[in-house]
Amino acid sequence: MGTGTSDAMGGQSSLIPAVQAGDTDLVRILLHEHSDSDSVDAAFCLAVRMHAGHIAQLLLQYGADSGQSRPEDLIPLREAVDSGSPALFEALLDQEIRGRYPESELLKARDLARRWHETGVEAELRRRTGSRDAVARKRVQDSEYDSVVEFTLGGMTVRDGHGAILTYIEELLGIRASFEVLMDRALAQVDRQDHATWSRSSLQLGGRREDATWSAARELRTSPDPSRRLFGAEVLRLLHLFDHSDEDAFAGPALDLFTGWAATETDVSVLTEVLVALGEHIDPRAEAALLPHAGHPDARVRRAVAEGLHALSSPPTFSGDARTALLGLMADPDAVVRKSACGVVAESPDRDHVFADAMAAVLDDTDRLVQLAAVYGLALRGDERCVEAARLLGPPQRGSLEEERCLDTVWDYQRRRDGH
Repeated sequence: MGTGTSDAMGGQSSLIPAVQAGDTDLVRILLHEHSDSDSVDAAFCLAVRMHAGHIAQLLLQYGADSGQSRPEDLIPLREAVDSGSPALFEALLDQEIRGRYPESELLKARDLARRWHETGVEAELRRRTGSRDAVARKRVQDSEYDSVVEFTLGGMTVRDGHGAILTYIEELLGIRASFEVLMDRALAQVDRQDHATWSRSSLQLGGRREDATWSAARELRTSPDPSRRLFGAEVLRLLHLFDHSDEDAFAGPALDLFTGWAATETDVSVLTEVLVALGEHIDPRAEAALLPHAGHPDARVRRAVAEGLHALSSPPTFSGDARTALLGLMADPDAVVRKSACGVVAESPDRDHVFADAMAAVLDDTDRLVQLAAVYGLALRGDERCVEAARLLGPPQRGSLEEERCLDTVWDYQRRRDGH
């Protein structure tokens, strides 16, 4: 298998050293700038052997051909289960090489994942190492969207994503875990919603798109435990989100449920999930349920309001109340909220001059991403103020697709303005 000794710059490939260093950001930059296919394929095998699941997944996204690997280039499936990294395990089961693993091997992997999950990482580590020392724990990013907790004891390091691995294997084998079992796996996680096991459980249930799952999730709304309400809200949101049928049977019930829920929910995490769900409906009732929370003390809630109003805009203009809320959120104390509101306004069809002036007002914001969102919105409107602001921002940061997109829009505007 090739090792890929050159890249687009004509020099020695730096992709392999970046993988060796475990530098996910640099790997992403190099992939974006281009690396030859042999280098990407070799880097994928290296990432798997290093147990760098996040990087392996990233390489697959950028075209790594896992089918070019030999079994000895990778690691055994059992080793991937033992690592506790769902991202690593799923990389080994990429569609190009999934057929290498017979059902009997998947069943053994399922049993191993179940043992880790039911025993607990700390207890299993102590059994394997015999160590009575303190266990070191830290939260780490396992994939682009999901985190896990990493445990180290007696020279062994293991992540606690076995519940997600178990759920994934069951799905591959056609084994249908019950709602209660999947919920219990999710709720067992300390980090809750962004943990890989929580995500895998809620995504699997959301993908079922059936009345029984809807009813089970809906019943959780009245639970005194906010974790259960949060899980129920997420599953209900995903059931509607994943329903791409013409009937869209969950749209009406979801809107009815979430509008009432938003008015009574007191837990911030649950309320945020409910508002995100409302933002996925294009309906005046959803907007009416979102707007009262535009001044909520928690920034997560305010961000959900801003992003939800984007989906609810009725071309060509926002309602008066939505416009007022967005203008306030563009000046929010929290930079993430300001950026979200600016982004919504930037891509909206509403060309009211008050929005252009509001974006111009944040061109000198202390946060670069807020400035970029404003520059982007002004460029889309053909507002000359974007040109000098873009010049002051300078070139896009290396590897940032978001920055490139924003600044490319300014350059496109300049070409149109100058007749090119």
